[in-house]
Amino acid sequence: MKRGVQTQRKARRIHSWLVPLAALPLLLTASTGSLYSLLLEQEIDAFWLLKVHTGQFGWLNLQPVYPMLLGVLTILVTVSGLAMLLKPSR
Repeated sequence: MKRGVQTQRKARRIHSWLVPLAALPLLLTASTGSLYSLLLEQEIDAFWLLKVHTGQFGWLNLQPVYPMLLGVLTILVTVSGLAMLLKPSR
């Protein structure tokens, strides 16, 4: 098997388990930020949405590392996706 095909399969394998893992925090952050903005326009202050948006999930407080986690997940998903895109299988 050629090295390029092995790299392609590895990128697909990594991407296939990484995307579902990364999707939850990324979608949660996007949806809570958007919902907070919409509610604020209606003069409803749902401050708890900002806490969830920034990584405080009740007793689990990820606020110190949450932005870095989101950034790393975004970069990893992008890189693995680009690896599949730029090296098409034959």
